[in-house]
Amino acid sequence: MSVQVFGLPVSRGVAIGRAVLVASSRVDVAHYFVDAAQLPAEIARLKQARDIVSQELGALKDSVGGDAPAELAALLDVHLMLLHDDTLAAATRHWIVERRYNAEWALSAQLEVLARQFDEMEDEYLRERKADLEQVVERLLRALAAKGAPLSPVVPVAARDFAGEDPLILVAGDISPADMLHFRGSVFTGFVTDVGGRNSHTAIVARSLDIPAVVGARDASRLIRQDDWIIVDGDSGVVVVAPSPIVLEEYRFRQRQSHLERERLSRLRAKPAITLDGLKVELLANIESPDDCVAALAAGAEGVGLFRSEFLFMNRAGALPDEDEQFDAYSRVVRAMNGLPVTIRTVDVGADKPLDRISAAELRHEHILNPALGLRAIRWSLADPDMFDVQLRAIFRASAFGPVRLMIPMLSRASEIHATLEAVHRVRSRLDQEGVARGELQVGAMIEVPAAALSMPLFLKYFDFVSIGTNDLIQYTLAIDRADESVAHLYDPWHPVVLKLVLDTIRLATAAGKPVSVCGEMAGDLEFTELLLGFGLRSFSMHPTQLPAVKQKILRTDTQRLQALVAAAVDPESTQAFIQPLARQTRSA
Repeated sequence: MSVQVFGLPVSRGVAIGRAVLVASSRVDVAHYFVDAAQLPAEIARLKQARDIVSQELGALKDSVGGDAPAELAALLDVHLMLLHDDTLAAATRHWIVERRYNAEWALSAQLEVLARQFDEMEDEYLRERKADLEQVVERLLRALAAKGAPLSPVVPVAARDFAGEDPLILVAGDISPADMLHFRGSVFTGFVTDVGGRNSHTAIVARSLDIPAVVGARDASRLIRQDDWIIVDGDSGVVVVAPSPIVLEEYRFRQRQSHLERERLSRLRAKPAITLDGLKVELLANIESPDDCVAALAAGAEGVGLFRSEFLFMNRAGALPDEDEQFDAYSRVVRAMNGLPVTIRTVDVGADKPLDRISAAELRHEHILNPALGLRAIRWSLADPDMFDVQLRAIFRASAFGPVRLMIPMLSRASEIHATLEAVHRVRSRLDQEGVARGELQVGAMIEVPAAALSMPLFLKYFDFVSIGTNDLIQYTLAIDRADESVAHLYDPWHPVVLKLVLDTIRLATAAGKPVSVCGEMAGDLEFTELLLGFGLRSFSMHPTQLPAVKQKILRTDTQRLQALVAAAVDPESTQAFIQPLARQTRSA
């Protein structure tokens, strides 16, 4: 029977394929593909973990005294039986061999299958044995974690030989941004999560990978089974489970139409972004890794407006990248862009982008009650000056290969500005003393905290340029957690106060002769293109996949006709329901 699950659309397009479920667990589980040559070693890891748990359970059983309840020994017997049952052991090996899952992922996948079978049993006693199975799997996962992962755990497998002919779609309770990057170039054509907001970092990464995605679908991982055929409608936020042939054909037609539209837009690659009234607009790319430069140049980007350096720091078991590793990544980007400007943002961790050594669960529950307001971004960098100096040295060294701009996230006060610029000066001086080659860095600030937007004269005094991070600016202005689907309806980029902060920032920077851009999601949203042009913005930075459509919108816009839209947008009594129809009317005029 076909079922529809509703969530939030975060990455446009349609994906059709078989569901791959990533089950949640009380133990953090890594999910990655293993190469064919690693299969025997991965199966050996699983067997070793099973032997360890078997010894643990046997020792526990031997330690049970004669005065202990008989049920306790019987329970341990049940756990031992489940541990060695082929429905767990052999089936888990099947996931490793056929799908190339790592051992932890294979265990989680098989637990999901068996848990559903237990839930469907009529006998209450048998249904309750699901808890025993979960405890056994948890023991296995802990044993695997204790023994460690193989030497080369993360293998970005692009081959489809283990996936068969069918495309695959990832379904999970949640997916971290770092895990999303591990699926780059893999077999997944879309993803669905139970939780998440429209502008969470996971959603942003999905858009950058050009993967149709729906988040905040709440019951998706419960209603969808392993290998179910599903459709992910990233335009409307609908997930269709077990679609009928008619529905399937309709969505396949939409896929073909979308492909043709992308091919048509790609012809604009070499065309300058100039409005109908002759205004030149700069279109830059947001990237997460050096490999993204290929897509940026293919889309016609005139430079990199945001390189998110934090992804070099994630999924590393807490070990930070050293200076040479960072230098290699930054210099690869600079060289790949071949003389075009590259803006590197210093590490922005915290909130929904924790480091491995500080788990997301710890940030949310155990140590920091509100990570979005805690030690993140520049606050974290200034709190760890050795780490910050290493990153600054690597960026300075990379600037010897081309124009580099250094961008500092989440500044909010004069003391942070002075401390940051002092660190930059200190590192520059040391490099010069050591005779290390470097270029000149332009230093800029992200405007993503209301305090920064309201202190523009101070920021313009000290920085060479500014870039508006609309995602966090909206979050902090409206006091809305952008990763929380329960308040996603209150995350409103059309709020007049938000737009007034954006407008004032653009006008003040322009009047001071300082470059200003928008690098948040608003820059790549077609609904805001004319409005931002009307505000006076002449530099947009977005995911490469969004660039052709935005360029087309710019080519069709006459900024002389946008004044009514601008006035309505910042009117405190205006509403989204009024502004958006006015925007459409302005576009058709």
